[in-house]
Amino acid sequence: MIVLAATPLGNDADASPRLRAELEAADIVAAEDTRRLLNLAGRLGLTLSGRVTPYHEHNESEAAAQLLETAKAGRRVVVVTDAGMPSVSDPGYRLVALAATHDVPVTVVPGPSAVLTALALSGLASDRFAFEGFPPRKDGERRTYFASLCTEPRTMIFFESPRRLADTLAAMRDTFGPDRRAAVCRELTKTFEEVKRAPLDELVEWAADVRGEITIVVEGAPSRANDAVAHVAEVLALHGAGLRLKDAAAHVAKREGLRKKELYELALEAE
Repeated sequence: MIVLAATPLGNDADASPRLRAELEAADIVAAEDTRRLLNLAGRLGLTLSGRVTPYHEHNESEAAAQLLETAKAGRRVVVVTDAGMPSVSDPGYRLVALAATHDVPVTVVPGPSAVLTALALSGLASDRFAFEGFPPRKDGERRTYFASLCTEPRTMIFFESPRRLADTLAAMRDTFGPDRRAAVCRELTKTFEEVKRAPLDELVEWAADVRGEITIVVEGAPSRANDAVAHVAEVLALHGAGLRLKDAAAHVAKREGLRKKELYELALEAE
């Protein structure tokens, strides 16, 4: 069997009893960083009897095939990353996909997740959300990427390096608008955990000297339908003054950046 096991984000007390048991019982522990795993095991007082092997983004394809063969031979393979849940912006996905094609059972030891922890702390809508991982590093690519998300209605969650945080927030501000609400979550579950909730414009100024592990949560785009509803009365007023309803809708839609057809249909219904 292959076991995906979530490890603490920063507070060792979050290590579950199942995580401890799986690490001690594993025939092989595949770790994103073997030194970090051994340090964690030492702090938790665990004895790892199985072999510890590296499994990270640079050897993932080759290592996944080897781990699969090990599991097919009847061994228990436990996969861990530096922090949080394997396969969520970390190694693990390819191994699970490979296991599925070979009917090798996979199970999960649930536990800490920076994505869900940041979402819960953000104070933003959590009924619908999208995890986007790390944005592109180059400024032009980053801005193009955010432009593609400009109308995303779901709350968005990103990881980012503290070195690029201010530039990323500035690109978000310029694309999503200065008033879009967001939260920057720093050092989750650690001693100096901090959550800064503010509009993007304010966060850009704050982020200049931020350090530590960063997760950004950004409010989804407002509903364009609601924006259109807010301008129906103006369309009807212009129509009452003599403009054709379609022309009035086109005039207001162009000025406000709305869809002409949508605004026209709402005005027609209201009339």
